Amino acid sequence: MTSDANRTPREVFLALVNGVADGRWEELPELYAEETDVVHPFDPLRRPALRSRDELREHFRPNEDVPRLMRKAANITVHETVDPEVIVAEFEYQGTVVETGEAFALPGIFVMRVRDGEIVSSRDYFDHLTAARVRGQQVT
Repeated sequence: MTSDANRTPREVFLALVNGVADGRWEELPELYAEETDVVHPFDPLRRPALRSRDELREHFRPNEDVPRLMRKAANITVHETVDPEVIVAEFEYQGTVVETGEAFALPGIFVMRVRDGEIVSSRDYFDHLTAARVRGQQVT
């Protein structure tokens, strides 16, 4: 078994997207460095970067007021770069909204830097409008 500090960027990315898909919310912040820089450049609400594990714990905290999603990570392609800490990962979450049975596909691209087995920075590009729609939220 690979120790956490020896996890490759690919392994950390897969732990992240599969952890989200499986709803392992309490485990996800531990994939990040204590001080990190996570930005969602396409977020229409322009929320600030997440800079710490505590902020990530809040970000990943389950919200009981939104529809439940059954999802899996699919169509995963991880591109390694000349910098051994950096990957570009393409994927999508495929799933259904439990309450309505509505199917969805939510594409994403992460540009992620992993050092000593922890995410130190990530640029997470998502279809935020689809994400809001499947959660029953409106983006104005």
